[in-house]
Amino acid sequence: MVIEPLISSAGPSPSTRRVSIGDAIVGGDAVQVIAGPCAVESRYVDHAMATAHAGATALRGCVFKPRTSPDSFQGMGADGLPLLDAARSTTGLPVIAEPLEVDDIALLQGHVDALMIGARSMHNTPLLRAAGRSGLPVIVKRGMSATYDEWLQAARYVEQTGNTQVILCERGIRTFETATRNTLDVSAIAVLRGRTDLPIAVDPSHAAGNASWVPALSIAAVAAGADALLIECHPDPHHSVCDAAQAITPAVLSEIVRAVRTLTPVVRSVRAGSLAQCRDAAAGARGHDATRLPRDHARS
Repeated sequence: MVIEPLISSAGPSPSTRRVSIGDAIVGGDAVQVIAGPCAVESRYVDHAMATAHAGATALRGCVFKPRTSPDSFQGMGADGLPLLDAARSTTGLPVIAEPLEVDDIALLQGHVDALMIGARSMHNTPLLRAAGRSGLPVIVKRGMSATYDEWLQAARYVEQTGNTQVILCERGIRTFETATRNTLDVSAIAVLRGRTDLPIAVDPSHAAGNASWVPALSIAAVAAGADALLIECHPDPHHSVCDAAQAITPAVLSEIVRAVRTLTPVVRSVRAGSLAQCRDAAAGARGHDATRLPRDHARS
């Protein structure tokens, strides 16, 4: 049986495309939580295990990093690929990674389950085409100043290769506000529901730039109908090699995962195979302790 959501217009429609990253189906009944450190580090397997135990359904695994400063850590490169293999094997979770150049895709194939086109690369049409030709699912992040139409056209470059496994990802746009790293455009979810059948993910970490704001933005995104979250998580954020300020701990990620599961029946149809599952879904829709997100403990 199907339990209809309280807000029927927020979640995916029956026509929303379902994209599989390993066993994680983006655009389906559940909201997927993709998490992990900003970049693969020497202890990545430990980081991946902690993230998996917190409830993530897929892992960030970036070995190439586009950085504003050329003096900043640029990623482990090919040296990080064995760590991706070990993390996939140990956790059983799929891994996503970002190629920066066309040649990076060949290096990543066989080690990752999906590719992510970063905000800086959204207008890189050769990279978009190459990602599409890989046959892997492709997450297309919105450029920091891109309009909806420009973002959708970037996704079309991937689709025109014959690859229909495409996910859009809102990660905040550049505005006049400087308190946050970017401004999360939650309205993008509602607007794009009427313009495309592509599933929509949200990256609250790059929007916030501050770990303490990530939980609230995560729940705002799910309430607006996001199909997945892309969150930076590190067991010891203060020692993360990049974007330390916006990385949450696995403990906080676990709280977000529980809150997401509680909120899901409010905004998405839930399939229940028994009366017990119906009761669980109804209890989630009414809300309980799982919705109590940490306020001042994003690094606890």
